Amino acid sequence: MTTGQGKMSDREVERGSGVAVWRQIGEALAEDIRNKLYGPGEQLPPEPELASRFAVNRHTIRRAMGELELSGLVRIEQGRGTFVQEHAIDYAIGRRTRFSQNLAAQGMRGHAELVNSQILRAPEIAKHLGLSRTAEILHVQMLGKAEGRTVDVAEHYFDPKRFPGFEDKVNETQSISRTLAKYGIADYTRKWSRITAAMPSAPVARLLNQPKTRPILQVEALNIDIDGAPVQYSMTRFAGDWVQLTVSDQD
Repeated sequence: MTTGQGKMSDREVERGSGVAVWRQIGEALAEDIRNKLYGPGEQLPPEPELASRFAVNRHTIRRAMGELELSGLVRIEQGRGTFVQEHAIDYAIGRRTRFSQNLAAQGMRGHAELVNSQILRAPEIAKHLGLSRTAEILHVQMLGKAEGRTVDVAEHYFDPKRFPGFEDKVNETQSISRTLAKYGIADYTRKWSRITAAMPSAPVARLLNQPKTRPILQVEALNIDIDGAPVQYSMTRFAGDWVQLTVSDQD
């Protein structure tokens, strides 16, 4: 991916103007983005190049970049650099909500990555799954990836007796729906969804690679099989500046 070298405007910072230098740098870069000098998904020049361009130290550049990220114009990826924020993905929530299919409909490839799994007891979640309050529950945390970027952090809950060895299978398939198919559940539907806006916890913000001061979209949902029995309860947290949720009663 290119870094946009040689595409920066000639705008200079004015010291002693009453406007902080880092803010002037941020405004200059924001103007470059609005003027399409850098396109969606394009990487901005690295810190040393920007520091040289504006004759400031790298700390000042980081402050400017941090403000641009808070405004939603860019995203900072640890170890990779700073990128112009792309347009939001339209993520459809309907009777049949499938991560990979949602992305494929927009010409994107996606998959899910297993982060961790554990057996636990959670009375309220057990109730959603139609289990006794003291029943053991399988908790699987996964990252939804689109074109190499994490777009959601999902907590999925299943009945471990109904789905023995689920963790190994989902790690292999990188898909909840393909894993469920291995247990004979070729189709399942969404019984209900609840969508809210929330502030992310520090771990979720880190996994989404965004500031914890930026809101996320949170979707709580219950999926059922063709007989109406609960299959999966989940809580999915989407990067709010990357995903636009659309709700439909269609498949």
